[in-house]
Amino acid sequence: MKLIVDYANLEKIKEMYMYYPVDGVTTNPSILAKEKRNPYEVLKEIREFISKDGELHVQVISKDAENMIKEAYKIREELGDNTYIKIPVTKEGLKAIKILAHDGVNITATAIYTQMQAYLAGKAGAKYAAPYVNRIDNLGSNGVKVAKDIHDIYVKNNIDTQVLAASFKNSQQVLELAKYGIGAATVSPDVIDGLIKLDAVECAVDAFIRDFEGVCGQDKTMINI
Repeated sequence: MKLIVDYANLEKIKEMYMYYPVDGVTTNPSILAKEKRNPYEVLKEIREFISKDGELHVQVISKDAENMIKEAYKIREELGDNTYIKIPVTKEGLKAIKILAHDGVNITATAIYTQMQAYLAGKAGAKYAAPYVNRIDNLGSNGVKVAKDIHDIYVKNNIDTQVLAASFKNSQQVLELAKYGIGAATVSPDVIDGLIKLDAVECAVDAFIRDFEGVCGQDKTMINI
């Protein structure tokens, strides 16, 4: 399962890349708005940092297919042809996905709450489909199950689309999908940190250090004994 950072602050993205084996960056209009700068300035900095080969997902704003398509080509012009264009799975969005996918544009179908949205997006040619796991939970359904169902639908129908699960509130949700073999998850930095944040680990490491220093002296390591 690919692990993709769901953020737009470059310093935080750099921190995630420094410590974790992440595979790219996703953004959305709300995340970009938090930076309070021209979105293209922010996105170009991210693109430069992750290199032209890194996955970068950028969402259109328009609600009609014609302007979604125009935005898609503008985004590619500014950020590179390999940029994934995020398009919400509405009726107009599906129309845009069909046209853009036919022309070889990488599409991430987003704002997915149901299995049928994802099925239609895959049939239309999207490379990724992004179900909103926690938002689905908040509507009284089971977001992890929806993401698994979508994965199964693609496999059983020979649809060449990967699930890019989004909207997580905890590491358990990420774990469940990793165990299932979901294609990718886009996760905020705080949830990524939570994947390995365990008090038991810190206690174990501290105990090892105390035992070692008891024999070799304070602040001694395998470097200076």
